Amino acid sequence: MQEFDFQINYDNETYAVSRYTGDEKKVLVPGQFGGKPVTILLDKLFAGHSEIEEVVIPETVTDLGEFVFDGCENLRSLVLPAGFQYLWGYTFVRSGLEEIVLPDGVRSIPPYAFKDCKHLRRVVCGAGMKKIGAWAFGGCDSLEEVVCGENVEISPEAYSSNPAILRLS
Repeated sequence: MQEFDFQINYDNETYAVSRYTGDEKKVLVPGQFGGKPVTILLDKLFAGHSEIEEVVIPETVTDLGEFVFDGCENLRSLVLPAGFQYLWGYTFVRSGLEEIVLPDGVRSIPPYAFKDCKHLRRVVCGAGMKKIGAWAFGGCDSLEEVVCGENVEISPEAYSSNPAILRLS
């Protein structure tokens, strides 16, 4: 069973997913509601759903709110749509992610975005990446590699462990 609640966005042309109810391992987020595209997954949408292993995000989604995947400890990978642009703070905190590729439209990784992702090993930033915020990877003890461009502004506090994991491409 998967149920979603929606709310109209400020532009009156798109929707946000505001609530999820379900218990399945694979979640399919709808790409439309009421004939309009779904563009945002709001705060805490999947928080605490440890049963989730995979979330399929539609191509229409451009934003992930705060704490969306907080505590999704069995979520190992996630494919973000090509047109995706914005992570809000704490988006993946305490999730089970092992690897993620951020599309070219993502300009920054906000503070605490991946905090305490104990299984996170690799992050690949797209060509548009400009900034990695403080404590973005705090507590990511398994992190081996962050791949990003040479001109990315990286907070000195971005990593709680070894900053040598950064690989410039």
